[in-house]
Parts: sequence; C-alpha cells; structure tokens
Amino acid sequence: MEKQQVLYKIEKAFRTKVRKDKNVRNATLMVYSRKLDICLKIAEGNTGSIPAHPDQPGYMASVGKLFTSTLIAILHENSELSFNDPISKFLEPQLMKGLHIYKGKDYSTEIKIRHLLNQTSGLPDNFGPLLKSVVKDPDFSMSPQKAIGWTKTHAKPAFPPGKGFKYTDTNYHLLGLIIEKITGMSFHDALRFYFFEPLGMRNSWMLHTSEPSVSSIYPMADFFHKKTRLNDNKAYAALDYAGGGIVAPAEDLLRFMKALVKCQIVTPETLEKMRNDSARFQMGIDYGYGIWQFRTVPVLMPEKLNCWGVAGATGSFMFYHPESDAYIIGNFNQFESARQALKFMLLKVIKPLA
Repeated sequence: MEKQQVLYKIEKAFRTKVRKDKNVRNATLMVYSRKLDICLKIAEGNTGSIPAHPDQPGYMASVGKLFTSTLIAILHENSELSFNDPISKFLEPQLMKGLHIYKGKDYSTEIKIRHLLNQTSGLPDNFGPLLKSVVKDPDFSMSPQKAIGWTKTHAKPAFPPGKGFKYTDTNYHLLGLIIEKITGMSFHDALRFYFFEPLGMRNSWMLHTSEPSVSSIYPMADFFHKKTRLNDNKAYAALDYAGGGIVAPAEDLLRFMKALVKCQIVTPETLEKMRNDSARFQMGIDYGYGIWQFRTVPVLMPEKLNCWGVAGATGSFMFYHPESDAYIIGNFNQFESARQALKFMLLKVIKPLA
C-alpha cells in the first residue's frame, strides 16, 4: 500500500473512532517512522470550547511507569542500586513493617526491586479502590506513603514475591520513594533532571506537582473518568505519583521513546533486561520493567504486529513497532477507552504499517 493510502486509512479510522465513541471528548495521535518517511500528527474533538490540537499536552496515566522504570535502570547502571536489591535497603522500616503478609507469613524483606518493576511482588493495588474516593471528593487527602499505608490496612497480597503477576500502582509508588531516597530529589525534580531537561522535553511536567520549563500555547487536554473531568483534581494527582502523573505533548514523548529505543538513555544490555525480565500480563502480552511487550499468538496476534511500549488507563499509549521502525503515541483521554485504544493502535495503525 502506498504511503499516502496508509496515512489516509489511519487518519480516517482515527477520526471515525473518536466521532462515533460517545465517551471520548478529544483524542490525539502521532505516528512517526523515518524508515517509511511518515510523520502524522492529528487530533479530534474539543478541550472545552477549543478544538483539540495534535501538539497539546495530555495526561498520560501509566505511560509514566516507563519513565519510572527507566530512571531506576539509570540508577542501576550508575551502581546506586541493583535490580536484585531488597527494597528494604532503601525504604523506611515503618513503611516496610507489615507490607507483605501472605497467609500469615511476612515476605516484606523478600521483595526485590525487580519484583516491583515487573509487577511480580504480589502486593495489592491501591489505585483502583482509592480512585473512587478521589473522584467523589477532590479534597480527599492522599500521598504515596498514605496510599501504601491504606493498602496494608485494607487489602491483602495475592502471592509471595516472584510467584505470580499482579498489576498494581503500589509497586510504582514504592519505586518512586526509592528514587527519592537515592537521588535526594523529589520525584518530579528527578524526572526533570534525568529526562525533561537533557532530552529537550520542554513542555512536560507532573500533574499539579511541577511546571513545564516552557508553557505550551495549547491547553492541556481534558481527561475524564466516566463523566467527571479530572484535570483540576489535586487529590488524583497525588494518588498517581510515580505510577503515571506525567503530562506531555506527543513531540516530547517521541523524544523520550526514540532515545530509549536507540539506547541513548540506557545501554542495549539494560534495555534488553527491561524488556525480557518479564511476566505474563495476559495472552499475547508480557510485562517487563514498565514495558508492555506484544508477542505472537497464532491466528490472534501475527508476528508483524509485535511491538513494545506502555499504555495508560485513560486510553493513552506510547509504542515502538520494530518492523516499520514506527513510533505510535496517542491518547483518548477517557478511562473507559483504555482497552479500545490498544485495539485501535494494533489493528488500525500498526497493521496498515506492517
């Protein structure tokens, strides 16, 4: 298929999807491939009364987990931690106390950093349950430490460390605290120091926690949980933390992803570890260190669709497709669109490129 036909097909599918989906108020999509000579940037819908724009910053939800895991990888390469270090080496005793008690046995000191990274710690999730409270009450007080404390009191671990897979923001809250302990910086300052400034991500920031070095001329895209707009909910921002509080336009995210893929941030050996020290997320998807890896499933997932990257609960995604050397970055800005967004990316973007 000719390049212009591919671009037309992708754009038509995107605009049709957004216009027909009553839940989605606005969405953005960027497809970049030097190999195919493609740079598509499109937007559909509105932010308030203003038309959506491809360059407007968007809240990326758990896409931020890849920034967190990559920062941990940098500290690993700098010999400031090891992926196999017990997390008790870096966290306060009071936080560690009773963190992981499974069937009467305390496994807290057996949790390693790699268990947090690839979601195999067995710790329960705090994001889903606390989200309901945050949506109902924007003044709901929460911090990463309090969220972890809530988890210890109200939820139970699913299995011993390393014995299963459970996706949970609790793991990434703990990673954020480890980053703060080692660097001596707040998490948002660490993002600025290690990523935003050196990569030229001038329009990126942490929701309600920091400011971009240069303010975008476009407003941040509205994002929603059902019918509730969450842009101004400061309690929500505190809850998300190192699990995914980054706000950025697609161009900034492309800078990060290209640098990661080309091993300009971490070495090829470290990136391979991040991708392949993984657990099975679900059929066709393995989860590494903050990385979703789509793998071949006969009939259902042909090899040509294999890609890796990261996705978020608001229908956000940032993936690399090796076969076409393409970067696909998008956001549907709606909690109820997360699964549909990944399906769209695979079938309506990557499939035409492959």
